[in-house]
This record gives sequence, C-alpha cells and structure tokens, in this order.
Amino acid sequence: MKFSLATWLIAIAPAAGLVAPIPGSTGTGEGWLKNPAAPVNTEASLKKTLAKSLEGANFQKRLSLLGSTGSIGTQTLEIVDACPDNFVVDALSAGNNAELMAEQVLKYKPKVASLSTAEAANELKERLEGAGCKNMPKILHGDEGILAAATVDSADTVVTGIVGAAGLEPTIEAIKLKKDIALANKETLISGGPVILPLIEKYGVNMLAADSEHSAIFQCLQGVPEGGLRRIILTASGGAFRDFSKDELFELCKNDARMVQAKATTHPNWDMGAKITLDSATMMNKGLEVIEAHYLFGASYDDIDIVIHPQSIVHSMVETQDTSCLAQLGWADMRLPIVYSVSWPHRLKMPYKPLDLAELSTLTFMKPDHEKYPCIRLAYEAGKMGGTMTAVLNAANEAANEKFREDVGLGFLDIPKLIESAMEAHKEELKTEDVALEDILHYDQWARDRVEESCKQLDSKLILV
Repeated sequence: MKFSLATWLIAIAPAAGLVAPIPGSTGTGEGWLKNPAAPVNTEASLKKTLAKSLEGANFQKRLSLLGSTGSIGTQTLEIVDACPDNFVVDALSAGNNAELMAEQVLKYKPKVASLSTAEAANELKERLEGAGCKNMPKILHGDEGILAAATVDSADTVVTGIVGAAGLEPTIEAIKLKKDIALANKETLISGGPVILPLIEKYGVNMLAADSEHSAIFQCLQGVPEGGLRRIILTASGGAFRDFSKDELFELCKNDARMVQAKATTHPNWDMGAKITLDSATMMNKGLEVIEAHYLFGASYDDIDIVIHPQSIVHSMVETQDTSCLAQLGWADMRLPIVYSVSWPHRLKMPYKPLDLAELSTLTFMKPDHEKYPCIRLAYEAGKMGGTMTAVLNAANEAANEKFREDVGLGFLDIPKLIESAMEAHKEELKTEDVALEDILHYDQWARDRVEESCKQLDSKLILV
C-alpha cells in the first residue's frame, strides 16, 4: 500500500514526538522551539540586546568572509568600505576567481585568503607577488582553506556567504570558537538545524540572519518580550510565474517548455544567481525559508505563513499575541540585511536611497496557490518531519534545480516530482534523534545521487509519485 507524505506524517507523529498538523496559524504554542538560533524570544536575549545597545555604535568588528567574490561577499565588502571604522577583514575565502580575490587581498589585507583549488591559490599568489603585495596573507585552498578562514583567531564574526553543504563544517567550527555567525548560507539551518541549535546554545553565540526576509523578522522582534510572538509572515515576490494562473502555467509547461525554462531563470524584482532565481520560480526558496525561520525564531510550522507581495518592499512581518502586525520595509537591496547582521543591535548611518512610500503608491498581497507551487507543501512536510528529512529536501532540490538548468530534458514540473520521490524514499531511514553532522552529509549526498538516478528514468516515468 502507498501513502502520501502527509498521511505518513500524521501516522508517525506521536511516535516521533511531532505535533499533528493544525490548520491555519493558531498561535497555540505547540511545536515551538524553546531556544531558537537567533537571539530572540527569551529573557536572556532581551538582556543581551539591551547590553549591546548600551555599548554605543563606536564598535569595531573583525570579520571572516566566506564567499568573498560572490554577491553576499562583494556587498559585505561595500559595507566595510562605507564603515571603515567599524569593520576589519581578517579572512577571505572564495571559489576560483583569483583575479578578484587578489584585488580584495590588496585592499583589505586579510591574514588568510583561500580559494577552492590549488591552481587558483597559486594564481592568487602569483598575482599578489606581481602586484608587489607587502602584506602577504596565508594562502590556502579547498576545505582546509575554508576552515582556516572561518576559524582565524582574531575574527569575532563569520559571514557565511558560500552556497551548499560546504558551509556546514566551517560554521560549526566557528561556533565552537564562540564566533558570531552572520548567516547567508541556508544549508546551515535547513539541513543542519538539528546539529547547529545545540551548539549555539552550548557556546552562547549569536546567529544573525543576512537575508532580507529573516533579517526583517529579526528586526521586527527587537523588543518583543518572551511569549509575545504569535505568528511569522514571510513575504514572497511570487517569482517568474506569479502573474500566470495554475492552468496557464501547466499549459505552458506542456506546450512551450523552452519558454518556461527561459522565464524560470529570470526574476521580476531581484538580481540574483541562477539557482535562487529558479528556486523563486518554483517557490521552493520560500519553503526553505519557512524551515529556516522555524530554527531561527522558534515558531512552529503552523505559525509560519507565506504571502505573495509582488513589490518586494515589505520584507516580512510578525504578528504579536495582541494581533498587532509589525513589518520591516525597504527597497530590494541585499546590503540592508547584511549590514544589520554585522552591526546588530546598532543602526549605522548608510549612504543608501531612503524609502519613499509616496513613490511606491501601492502595496499588494495575495495567498500563494499550493497546487501551482507544490514545493511549498513539500517544504512544510519536510520541516514537520524534522531530523534528516530537511537535508534530503534541500539536497534533492539543489540537484533537481541544477539538472533543470543543465538542459538535460527535465521539465519545470519534474522538479517537485523529483524532490517528493527522494522524500518518499527517505522516510524508511528518517532519523529524528541524535542527528550528527555525518548523518546530514550522508543523506545530503544520498539525495543528490537519488535525483541523478531518477533523472535517467524520466522517459519511463518511474519517478512519479
């Protein structure tokens, strides 16, 4: 007999210590985390925030920047440029862009510089020597280099701007050294939440969101007392297909797959990488953010909602117990959440364009269609199962996303089918207790292999659930 994931979830909930699904956002308190990753929702976090606020804005933080040549990295360095008295760069790590890394090293003079490969590291060394670099950093590569950058002794904050499971181990080691984390790597909590949360509590570090939605929630929760949060409302642009009905989208997928493929990798509001742009089109990005919000702020999955907001001005909201709704607004500029993640709880004066509500004129909101966006349902189901299931969800999505962009014949609607197939196959091995990093990494790779194999079977439709 075959069961859907939702049916199976309800069946195993009592045995796994899970709460059966509660319709709507009830604010009942069931399924909430007592000690979330971010410094919110507790008496201790309020005291910590107040103490840091009273220190004043004449602070200086020493940063380790993982992913320095990517979007998060380059925008973080723009913030360093704007506030040179507040930030010092002690370590940089990146992919294989030796040319840009050399420019960054010459400008910021880090102690450690790491690239992905030995070839890129050698090129970096040659470029620096050719430029007459007088403050030569320790040049490393590979996993060892990322780890060295994350754990450099003088840094007090690590900005995790690298993509994928590669960010997990460096983040864990940085936490063990009591370094604060400016979190831009989704896998840290989506895949590694069961491992990360106990470490944050043990070592007393601050995990601060560097993406727009979770930063908005975090900002709205400043000053909200323990027990004051009732509901989280994540806003979503709606992605490339927000103006298409479900039937129109499905018809396009059937009759004009090429057009769908091109449009799915073009975002209407944000200038982002190809992977996240496609995640926005499937709305898996918002499903992943639901899981991240659960771990960051402690709200149960039944108390986290999604609303489509095409203008991308309200970056997210919280509802308090008295039904007041607090929102954070701003232009679609990733530097805003990044600067708060590295300056919290201070408010630094930045040279950005102020928000003009009169210029906007209209802000609109609508409910997402879960039939049109099945990835939302899959994310909620994976989150409620917990344990290693969220790692499988994330890895299967990454693999399916990549296959779609590689143009191997994968259809847009095959992406959620591949993900659900991996989740169904994993439920027999689902681990919800004593989850270790090795478990997360094992099932991350297992899910990727599963998608790879399933793609080979597309013609015979063996992957359909």
